[in-house]
Amino acid sequence: MENRSFYNEILTEHNLRPEFKHDLPDANIVLEGVNPSCGDDIWLKLKVEDGVITDGAFVGDGCAISQASADIMLGLIIGKKEEEAKKLGELFIRMIKGEATEEELDQLEEASALKDISHMPARVKCAVLGWHTMEEALKKDKE
Repeated sequence: MENRSFYNEILTEHNLRPEFKHDLPDANIVLEGVNPSCGDDIWLKLKVEDGVITDGAFVGDGCAISQASADIMLGLIIGKKEEEAKKLGELFIRMIKGEATEEELDQLEEASALKDISHMPARVKCAVLGWHTMEEALKKDKE
């Protein structure tokens, strides 16, 4: 039960006081992520310099899980190299699928609180929206 309380606390905090939900006019990578099944729609905005994500933000609307997950993700990837951010994204997806080890979960910090979302199939797309959008945005930037 303590784990569920921790999960709820983190989601609530990131919904009521999202640190990264704002515009970022000087972003040099911008991509929209949409989850048509529940109406989540975010615009992920990243500022990448010399392969490092120096700043990031998102705007848009969606359920509590999609908004909190995007906010948590940005807190984790800002300051990291693009490759490291992509690896964290892959790890997050593996965690959601129940394929990550406990040791690997430590790398995800607060994002690991979302691991039980795998037991709520209808919410999985909500949780991974920001992460998939980040992976796509960084991939498109390289093309």
